Amino acid sequence: MNWGGNDTVVRIIDLKNDREVMAIRDFLSGFDLTFDPDSVEYTMALYREEKLIATGSLGGEVLRNIAVSRELQGEGLTAVVVSHLMSEAARRGRYHYFVFTKPDTAHLFSALGFQEIGRAEPYAALLESGVGSIGEYCRDLSRAVAALPPGPRAVLVVNCNPFTLGHRAVIAKAAAENSAVVVLVVSEDRSLFPFPVRLELVRDGLASLNNVLVLPGGKYIISAATFPDYFTRGAAVDAQTRLDADIFGRHIAPALGITRRYVGDEPYCEVTRCYNQAMLEVLPEHGVEVVVMPRLAQDGVPVSASRVRELLRTEDWDALRQLVPDTTYRYLRSDAAWPVLESIRISNSRH
Repeated sequence: MNWGGNDTVVRIIDLKNDREVMAIRDFLSGFDLTFDPDSVEYTMALYREEKLIATGSLGGEVLRNIAVSRELQGEGLTAVVVSHLMSEAARRGRYHYFVFTKPDTAHLFSALGFQEIGRAEPYAALLESGVGSIGEYCRDLSRAVAALPPGPRAVLVVNCNPFTLGHRAVIAKAAAENSAVVVLVVSEDRSLFPFPVRLELVRDGLASLNNVLVLPGGKYIISAATFPDYFTRGAAVDAQTRLDADIFGRHIAPALGITRRYVGDEPYCEVTRCYNQAMLEVLPEHGVEVVVMPRLAQDGVPVSASRVRELLRTEDWDALRQLVPDTTYRYLRSDAAWPVLESIRISNSRH
């Protein structure tokens, strides 16, 4: 279609067409941006006289891979790309939008009504617009924790895919060292165990700890917006770990009233190790102490969810029984777990 009555044309990119994908990838490389067609669901481009001059993509609520030819910046093309992507998102029933961009281009999106919610210099900034905001999310969190006992309060963010004795040991230690503990379960549904199952297993496994509150993490903690490479094998880990930590320290920690964040040390996953390091560097700037705890070990081997999934693949129930609470074990042996177990058997996913 033509835009603005001139020779600028909007084209929808066929993400299965290698030639079209390569054109987008080559264009974005000039802005030090990468492009993975598997990480987006929709990509558009602006052409002028058959020359690619701007592009942008949509993945979930995230507007990403947005770039405009440098010689044409100032013509309002960023607004054209963003407006097009927001219209496409709305057509798909989405009315809240994130933009993940570089700090030196964040002002372009602020001018379009986006609010910056986090920044990790010199790598990335995250902005949002539309229905819902991090302010509303934080107010909901504050209401949820209002009834917790007074005194020092800590938090843990967990995926628990599935919930193990290792997870429980870290949380129980935090509960013993603080008046109250909030456990936020990652809501992004990209793990082999679906989010509702993970949330229920954590709640069941911690039911005996009366100063622990388990809540959904929501879309501002280790989500496709704040931390997409937690779920993939991407390379932008430094940017995303520090951005996620900044958002947590700037907004979420005050809403929860916490002064400590507990993490288990990470013997296996490089992304999680980087995340722990980012928290150690960023969160103290926001008044949050980071407590790193050794993982619970069995026969010298750290207890981990990845180990549990491997034992599920081989159906070694005796060994698995030693790594999970009774509540998790009962679920794994139930008929309700059968679809999850089948997906684990055929998957090589690290999550």
